Parts: sequence; C-alpha cells; structure tokens
Amino acid sequence: MGVIYVDADACPVKAEAEAVATRHGVEIAFVSNGGLRPSHNPLVRMVYVAEGPDEADKWIAEQCGAGDVVVTNDIPLAARCVEAGARVVKPNGERLTAANVGNALATRDLMTDLRAADPFRQGGGKGFTKADRARFRDALERAMRG
Repeated sequence: MGVIYVDADACPVKAEAEAVATRHGVEIAFVSNGGLRPSHNPLVRMVYVAEGPDEADKWIAEQCGAGDVVVTNDIPLAARCVEAGARVVKPNGERLTAANVGNALATRDLMTDLRAADPFRQGGGKGFTKADRARFRDALERAMRG
C-alpha cells in the first residue's frame, strides 16, 4: 500500500483520514501552506509548501502514483492524480476515477463560467454534515482496499 496524500489547507476530514491511515498502518502526508497543528502520530508527515496558489496541488501531483490515495476537493488536482494512477476521494466521499473525472472537470468549468457571468449569484454550497464524514470514511476505506 502506498501513501495517503491529503490536500490539507481546507480539508474538513483530516481527523477521519488520519484514523483510517492509522487503522491500516499507512503513512499519511498532510500537505499545506502552513498553519496546521502537527500530529504526534508517527504515521503522519506534515508537508509545508511555499505560499502561493496551487503549490500544495503541484507537490501532491508530483509525488503521487499507483497505489497511493489522494484526498482533495480540487478537481484539476484530482485529474492529475488519477492520470498518475492514484485513487482519489473527495471529502464528501465521492470517488473520482478515469471514468468520471472528465465530467467533474467539465462541470467545474461550467460552474466557474456561470459564476463569472453573474457576479451577484449567491451561495450554492451546502454545509458539511456528519453523513458526509461517514461517507468519506467509507469511501476512504474502500479506496484503501483497491
């Protein structure tokens, strides 16, 4: 089994990811621009990248490969990781694969265009729930098994 890479800056499921990694005895790397509290867990590696847009994404995309699992909400990063052979799980439990990451990219681009066309568009985001956390844990467990 490879490494679990977590795009950690805005990740709401860091504790759940660490618990799954610990249960499987797998290294987990929390990648961020800083500001995360270090863990005393020997399986946890804190990776601090330079300030700037997409620095954590670039680092994860360069490191991950077959056998690894990546936790991210970032669709372009997910596409790069899938291409590298990694399994990708979003914090809401959705699995991104070669079969669906293209559609996810297209939807992301469409939503970006819609927001740009209507600067007064409000909201659209839902709160993160306990059910989302449970779905994530289940999806990460499945991803760990292959």
